[in-house]
Amino acid sequence: MAVHRIFAMAFAKVYPLYVQKAERKGRTQEEVDRVICWLTGYDGAGLQRQIESGNDFETFFAQAPAMHPNTALIQGVVCGVRVEEIDDPLMQKIRYLDKLVDELAKGKKMESILRK
Repeated sequence: MAVHRIFAMAFAKVYPLYVQKAERKGRTQEEVDRVICWLTGYDGAGLQRQIESGNDFETFFAQAPAMHPNTALIQGVVCGVRVEEIDDPLMQKIRYLDKLVDELAKGKKMESILRK
């Protein structure tokens, strides 16, 4: 099975793009951080350490304290693929994150994004 290039991409290179996408739509970096922390279980300091360390996505998710138990409720299409149908667990986690940031940028309420 081919390894996707994004697995080796530094999370710190993509993180500013998530923030820019959200800010262009009137959302904040704090909201992006909240979504990431909800998904992965990182606290603010842990997220900052991951950004500063330059870890790739594979390491970022491998070191995540705990994926939120409601991740199975994240559904929809990202990059033309339904996130709930992705077979590769790491790719699915990356696409979950993409989907949450997309929802944030589209103006969804935080309660909805965090699957409350």
